[in-house]
Parts: sequence; C-alpha cells; structure tokens
Amino acid sequence: MNPQDFLGWNAIFWAIALFIILCIFLGVRIVPQSEKHVVERFGRLKAVLGPGINFIVPFLDRVAHKVSVLERQLPNASQDAITADNVLVKVETSVFYRVTEPEKTVYRIRDIDGAIATTVAGIVRSEIGKLELDQVQSNRAQLIERVREQVAAMVDDWGVEVTRAEILDVNLDEATRSAMLQQLNAERARRAQVTEAEGKKRAVELQADAELYAAEQQAKAKRVTADAEAYATGVIAETIKESGLEAAQYQVALKQVEALQAVATGQGKQTILIPASALEAFGDAFKMLKGKL
Repeated sequence: MNPQDFLGWNAIFWAIALFIILCIFLGVRIVPQSEKHVVERFGRLKAVLGPGINFIVPFLDRVAHKVSVLERQLPNASQDAITADNVLVKVETSVFYRVTEPEKTVYRIRDIDGAIATTVAGIVRSEIGKLELDQVQSNRAQLIERVREQVAAMVDDWGVEVTRAEILDVNLDEATRSAMLQQLNAERARRAQVTEAEGKKRAVELQADAELYAAEQQAKAKRVTADAEAYATGVIAETIKESGLEAAQYQVALKQVEALQAVATGQGKQTILIPASALEAFGDAFKMLKGKL
C-alpha cells in the first residue's frame, strides 16, 4: 500500500469519526428540571422532552421551543367593573400560573400572558356584575374562588394551570366613598339612638320591677303583722276563756298604765288634762296590777 492510499483511508476514518461525534452531540439533549423542550421534525410536533437525558434524531429533529414550567406571576392588573346596584369599582387582580402541557401552550396560543390577563378581567367583571357592593366586600373569598374556578376551566385548552387568582383590592371613586361614609355615619347614629332607647326602656322596666318588689315586701310585712296580731288576739281570747273576766280586766289595766306612761313622756314642760273617770279607771288598773304583783 502506497502512502497516498494510507492517507486516503485515514482521512475517511477521521471523517466518519467526526460525523459520529457530531451525531452524538446533536442527538443527545439534556433538559433542566425547570424546563420542557418541544421537538419538531420537518416542522411538525414530534415529542416533548422532560428533565434529564433525552435522545433525538440528528438532522431530522430539532428543539423548536424551550418552555419553562416554573410558576409565573402576571403583572398586577386593574380594571373597572359595575356591581349589580350600579356602583363603579376599580378591581386590582393578581394571577399565578404554570405551564403543564408545553405543546398546547406553544401551538394553540401566541401570547399566553395577555390571553390569561384578558380572561381574568372578563370573568372578574362578570362575577362582580352579579353582586351588590356590600356582597363584593363581605363575600370576597367566595368571589375569588368562583373567579379561580372559571379561569381554570377557560385556560385548560392552553396547557396551563392557574394556581392562584387573587382580588387584591376593590376601590371606589371619591363620590361613592363619600356617600358610603355618610351612610355609615347615619347608621352609627341610628344604632346609638336605638341603644339609648333600649337603655331607657330597660331602666324603666327595672324601676317597675323594684317598685313591684317593694310593694310585695310591704304586703308580706303587713301579712306577718296581721298574723302576729291575730295570734296575740287568739292567745288573749284563750286566756280570757280560761281565767275569766279578771284576766281581761288585767289586760285593760295594763294597757291603761302603758297609755299613761306614753302621755307623760315628752320634751319640755307640758300640761295634761285627764278626766275624772279616767283617773278612777287608772286607779282600778293600778290596784289590779298591784294585786298581780
């Protein structure tokens, strides 16, 4: 073999080796964990490469799109909406999503961010239009849930998953804000008047209860006194029955002496006129008392 033939075979060998190395270099694709690669063959979708080492056919297949599967956040958007009671509000929204099927995202929609933002704006306006302003403020959690469900259903054909759709704030214009403040102040004044009226009513009820309780206690005291007097009268009657007229005369004499003592008791100087018959009665009483003692 002459030198020229040897050099010719070496050149062919090196060319084949370089071609094999080039095929391996072009055919092996390492995909990061945060991405998915869309492979086309002659302009048509061939495969979607997941994370790790992947193989394609060199010169026939090519990686046409590298799509990130990380969660993305759309810029906060603000749109006007009208509630069911014709109040104009400005709603600020925020949306988070991630790509789950890159082939749909690549071949079915051109601007995925703009499409999602437009969809969210339309759904938010529609849902707020079904509610009154007070319901929008008080049922925000339910409103956000309905918006999230409808957005998820709308973007399913685009190969994305909406992870969060939040309504950050609901702002009012100055005129509406002023009117609501006046209504709030009027409502507070009404509640204060109602509270004051209820307090006065309660005070009257308590006063009436106190007077009724006092009357009941006085009635009980009179009843106890009457029972005591009835008992004393019964005892006296029983004594008279057992001891005869002398016991009755003794009780009368005792009362006469007590009456005389009460008349004689007083401050300063005083003059007491006593009939002669009363003096005789007192004398009899003293005699009976003396006899008892």
